[in-house]
Parts: sequence; structure tokens; C-alpha cells
Amino acid sequence: MAVKGEKRRLGFWGEHRAARYLKRSGYKIVERNFRCPFGEVDIIAEKGETLAFTEVKTRTGDAFGAPNEAVNRKRMERYKNCVRFYFANREVDKTVRFDIIEITPDGINHIENAFY
Repeated sequence: MAVKGEKRRLGFWGEHRAARYLKRSGYKIVERNFRCPFGEVDIIAEKGETLAFTEVKTRTGDAFGAPNEAVNRKRMERYKNCVRFYFANREVDKTVRFDIIEITPDGINHIENAFY
């Protein structure tokens, strides 16, 4: 099992890789590591009329299941609260979407509309 510093480095590496993937896929990175009283959103990315609030999950293996399985109801609610907080002082006319990007040894899996 990885120690905390190793897990943090792995997470930063995965977020960097996810941001590069999104840029290559035509997204504009609006913000990374958006923090608020409810938690943190890894990446906020824009493409066309859509603003994707993206959770990045990085795994080195499948011992703990698929990365997206770590996004439970509690985490989903935190993300929704972060989005409400994000829009509290902004006027944005975009469609909001919640995505998950899985980073594994097999590659990148982008799950659009992962939850509502």
C-alpha cells in the first residue's frame, strides 16, 4: 500500500495526465483543484456550451476495484455542493456535467455524465 506522499504524487500525476487528455480532446481547462468549504473539484473544463466538473481517479492496479467505484454518494453530493458554491458569485450560461476520468495502467477512461 502506498504511503500518503506517494498517493499524493500519484494523484497529481493523474490529474496532470487527465488535463493533458482533456486539452487534446478540445477542452479548455477553466480551473484545477478548485477548493471550497465543501471540498475540491479536480478539474473544471469547458467544451462548447458544456462545463464539465471532473473527478480524476488514478490507480496503479485493480486491487480496490474500478477507479470510478470510489466516487460514492457522499462524494457526489460534495461535488454538487462545490458546483453550487462555484456558481454563487458567477454568471455562467453553460450546461453543467459531472465527469470522472479514470487513469490506470491500461490508459485513460473518460466517463461523461458519470452522475447527476
